[in-house]
Amino acid sequence: MARIAFVFHSGRAVALKAVEDSRAWLQERGHEVVAPWRGDRTPGEGVAPPPDLVVAIGGDGTMLRAVDLAGPGGSPVLGVNVGALGYLTETEPSALPDVFGRFLSGEFTVEERMILEVAASDAHGKAIALKTSVDDEGAGDNAPGIGGRNSLLALNEVVVEKTVSGHTVRVATAISGRPFLTYVADGLLVATPTGSTAYNLSARGPIVSPSLHALLLTPISAHMLFDRSVVLDPQEWVKIEILDARPAALVVDGIRVATLEPGCSIVARSGPHPARFVTFAKRDFYAILKAKFRLADR
Repeated sequence: MARIAFVFHSGRAVALKAVEDSRAWLQERGHEVVAPWRGDRTPGEGVAPPPDLVVAIGGDGTMLRAVDLAGPGGSPVLGVNVGALGYLTETEPSALPDVFGRFLSGEFTVEERMILEVAASDAHGKAIALKTSVDDEGAGDNAPGIGGRNSLLALNEVVVEKTVSGHTVRVATAISGRPFLTYVADGLLVATPTGSTAYNLSARGPIVSPSLHALLLTPISAHMLFDRSVVLDPQEWVKIEILDARPAALVVDGIRVATLEPGCSIVARSGPHPARFVTFAKRDFYAILKAKFRLADR
């Protein structure tokens, strides 16, 4: 018997129907269903065994929420797209019976991706609570993934950027406690290899194999001579401090989670666990890259 947990967007009727249809299909075959799932620890009930599979039904925000909940127990996540884009999802609701059958038969692989953890503090070193926009059901599609109120997880990138059009931010950086550079730019981002083809790419950062473990430090429209990305070892961490009189925005996987006043700082480092995704066909990253950019062989 398998234990299948569901994290879903409670505001989408199609997600609710997919959960109920899945519950009926799985329970008819003797499997345990936990829906909604909020993690393994239930107040007053101790720690439940981790699910064999976590099913995220929604968009990429729901997927990121599921990754965070599933990570400590090592459960793999299956993404089911009912959102507008669903870049991270593997399948659609109509295919779930077939997908469950293949999973329960062991016809799948698990792909691991590095994630980031970010925390912020004020000028006095006091932790800043980061906004997550996650409701009690853990169903918000604008949820960047949460590792606690004072830290967040990111699959793609963490960005410190300007809040006023026509201006820049001035930030001091340190790498693993060692002062590095002061940047004057529209922003500065720390990306994962998975995020190398997201905002990092738009900022002319390097394209990196998603199987690699590394941190990519990339300035956004730098107003200085040095405008190159720096690729860091996954054991290193980055501190970014706001120097200007103007505040900056902290954005995690596309969601603004805090306003950073002068003197505030953030620390970004490798996350405490990888994101583990269920897939049924091996992805050829380089073939996808060629197709996306319409690259032709000579």
